[in-house]
Amino acid sequence: MVDEPTEPDELVVLKLGGSVITNKDSPETVDDEALNSVLDAVAAAFRNDGARLVVVHGGGSFGHVHAAEHGVSTTEGTADAAAANAIHSAMKRLNGVVVDRLQQREVAALPVHPLSVAARDEGGTLSLPATATEGLLDEGFVPVLHGDVIAHAGEGVTVLSGDEIVTSLAESLGASRVGLCSTVPGVLDADDTVIETISSFSDVESVLGGSESTDVSGGMAAKVRELLDLGAPAQIFGPNAVVAFLQGENPGTLIDGQ
Repeated sequence: MVDEPTEPDELVVLKLGGSVITNKDSPETVDDEALNSVLDAVAAAFRNDGARLVVVHGGGSFGHVHAAEHGVSTTEGTADAAAANAIHSAMKRLNGVVVDRLQQREVAALPVHPLSVAARDEGGTLSLPATATEGLLDEGFVPVLHGDVIAHAGEGVTVLSGDEIVTSLAESLGASRVGLCSTVPGVLDADDTVIETISSFSDVESVLGGSESTDVSGGMAAKVRELLDLGAPAQIFGPNAVVAFLQGENPGTLIDGQ
C-alpha cells in the first residue's frame, strides 16, 4: 500500500539517457555517481511536490551492447528468442537497479516492461498501450519504463528506444512537460554552444552526428526527430539540470515543432 496520492495539475515524463546512468564503454556497468545524483533530484521532486511522474531510461552499456552483438536495432530485427531474451534481460537488470534505488529514496517506483505490452505492425507503426502506466500513476506510483525489444510483425523483435516510449506516453497520457536528460547540456552547435530552440530538423541537420559509443537507437539526431514529432514542447538538458527541470524551469534546448 502507498499513501493517498496528491493530485497536482501536471504530469511530467522524464527520460534518463543510457549514457548518463551507465558507462557506455564498459558492458553492463552502472555509473553510480551519475545515477545517484539524478535519482536524488527525482526523489526530491516526488517527495516535496507529490509530482505525477513517469521515468523512462535508456539502455546504455546494458541493452545497446547486446543489441549490437545480435544485429538488432529499431529497424533490423531477429527471430532468435535467445538473442531477444539477452537484450531484454540486460534491460531488466538495469531497470531493477533504477527502481531499487528510487525505492531506497522513498519513491514509490515500479517497473513497466515494454516487451510485455508493446508491438509494431508490418509498417513499423508502434502500439504502446498506456493502461498499465496510467493505472500505476492513478494509484500514486512512479512507473519506470525502459528501452526494450518488442514484437515487430515480419521482423521477430526490434528495438523500442526510450525516446519513442517518451513521445508515445507523453501523447497518450497528455503530459504537461517532457524532459530528456543527456550527457550534454543541450543540443550543441558546431561551436559546442547550446542551441536554445529547435523548431525544425533542418535547423540542426548539419551539426547532428551519431553517438560515439555503441547506440542502436540513433543518438541525438533520433532524439530531436522524436521530440519534433511530439507536437508539444520538450527539453534536452544535462545531468546538472534535472533539478531545474523538475522545478519547472526550462534548461538546455527547447524542442518545439509546433
